[in-house]
Order: sequence, then C-alpha cells, then structure tokens
Amino acid sequence: MATSVRAKRAGSPPPAAPPSSPGRPRGRRAVPAGLRGRLYRWDIKAIPYVFIAPFFLTFAAFGLFPLLYTGWLSLNRVELGGDPTWKGLENYTDLATSEFFWNALLNTFTIGVISTVPQLLMALGLAHLLNYRLRGRGFFRVAILAPYATSIAAATLVFAQLFNTDYGMINGLLGWIGVGPVDWESSKWPAQIAISAIVTWRWTGYNALIYLAAMQAVPQDLYEAASLDGASRWRQFLSVTIPSIRPTILFTIIVSTIGATQLFGEPMLFGGSVGISGGSGNQFQTLSLLMYEKGWVTGALGQASAIAWVMLLLLLLIGGVQALVSRRDRTKPGR
Repeated sequence: MATSVRAKRAGSPPPAAPPSSPGRPRGRRAVPAGLRGRLYRWDIKAIPYVFIAPFFLTFAAFGLFPLLYTGWLSLNRVELGGDPTWKGLENYTDLATSEFFWNALLNTFTIGVISTVPQLLMALGLAHLLNYRLRGRGFFRVAILAPYATSIAAATLVFAQLFNTDYGMINGLLGWIGVGPVDWESSKWPAQIAISAIVTWRWTGYNALIYLAAMQAVPQDLYEAASLDGASRWRQFLSVTIPSIRPTILFTIIVSTIGATQLFGEPMLFGGSVGISGGSGNQFQTLSLLMYEKGWVTGALGQASAIAWVMLLLLLLIGGVQALVSRRDRTKPGR
C-alpha cells in the first residue's frame, strides 16, 4: 500500500503554475497603451521635477536673480533715482584704495575672532557638562537655548545699558576692584569687546546643543576602553571626545565665521545714533554696516554692490578652506 502511494506520488505531474495574463512580464506593472500610456510615462518622469520645482523657482526669484543683479550693479555707477552708468571694475579698485573698506574689513576680522573663539570654547565645555547625567539637565538644555530665541534688538539694548560708560553695571563692577571707568562706546577695543560679548551670549547655547548632539553619537565603548586604560575624564575628553566630534567642530567654526562676516544688527543697535557708521570714529564698523551706509545713506548702490560681492567671495573662500580640510581628514589613514 505504501509502495503504491509512493509510486503514485512519484509519477504525478508537478503542480501547474498560476495562470498569468499574456504579454505581461512578471514583477512589472503593466503600462497602458496609446494616449493613456504616454500620459502615464510622462507622469512617472515629470512628477518628481514638479515636486522640487517650487524650491528652485523660489531660489531663482529671491536668491539667484538678486545675486546676479547685484553683480551687474557692482560694475556700474548707480545712484538712488538715477540711471546706471557702466564703470567696469572701477568700484572694486576704489575699494582697494579706500581706508574705510580696509578698516571695516579689519573690524570684521577682529570682532569675529574675539567673539567666535570664546563662544565655541564655552559651547564645547557646556556640552561636555550636559553630556553627563546631571539633575535637571533637560531644564539646562532648554535654558542655554533661551538667548538664541531672544530678539537681537532686545539683547543689544540690554547690553548697551550694561556697558554704558556713566551708569553701566560693568563699570560699576570694575570700580569695586579698583579699575577706572572704561569708555565702552567710543574706544575701539572696548567697543569691539562689548559687541563680541553680545554675539557670544546669543550663540553659545546654540553651538553647545550642536556639540551635545555630536557627543551623544560617540560610541560608549570608546569611553569604556579609555577608562580601563586608566584615562581620566579630562584625558577622555581630549583623546576621545574631541577627535570624534572634529567634523562638527569644523562645521561650527565655518558657520560662526560666516555669521561674523555678516555681522550687522548688534553693532548698529549698540552704536545708537552713530551705529550705521560704526561709532564716531568707525571703530566698530563692519563690512555689512559699510555696505548699508554706502547704499542707503550716501546712495552709492554700485559701491554697496561691490562690497556685497567682496563679502560673497570671502564666504566662498571660507567654504573652500572647509572643503579642503574635510577632504584631507577623509583621506587620512584610519578615517
């Protein structure tokens, strides 16, 4: 009986495959024929471009066109209410011989350095502290972001009162330790330090959260291995944390440098009535303030456009340096 059943099973034909419609390949969706098929293929190919078109149209209207138009204005003599007159590169050569331009460029550099370096160092330290299990660390993470959410005008007005030469709290604290009153508004370096303090206060918490996010992505196995080797927390911070978040540090340096190059609101509001000119002696006039003054105070839109393009070239140079450094890090052995 068992032998006959096995023989029957062995001699039985294999099960038939499920019926499939003729002319329709397996695993592919059938494409309709005729006009409907052409519309279907057009829909598959064109719809992705339709979805991304709003961004590119908006960028072309509000980004690319103003950029190219500003470049064209920088090659002309343009006055408010007047017709443009072709000048070629004369606006750029005028900048090269202008002491106001070089003063603004130097001020932009110095304010950028004394605001970016302390800002990123403090952000790195705060992020390292918040990376540990502290009581109420959720509250502290929200609190350090509060300055970033504060209006530039409100923050600058408060700091202008703190650094007031006559009744400011900063001079009062300096008087307690025997230091005479400092003219924070009319002197060059004190004014730049005061403006840098505003920038540092506003952006330290923002960068600290970026560093904190990068630190939390570092594998804990690295810290455990370093601890087993006898490394202290400070040594772990230098040998494990810093190398692991180096790309993030480079990113924040570039972003902060770009922000310092475009610094406008803080020095203008800090200077009050002479804020546009960067103080009575242009002691804290940045490139953005000089561009605004040339364009809307003196009416020389051609020179203002040339300053804008010089700032763009500086930012492109900074971006190129970042790309070179990142590429060098990626080509290093072990990375």
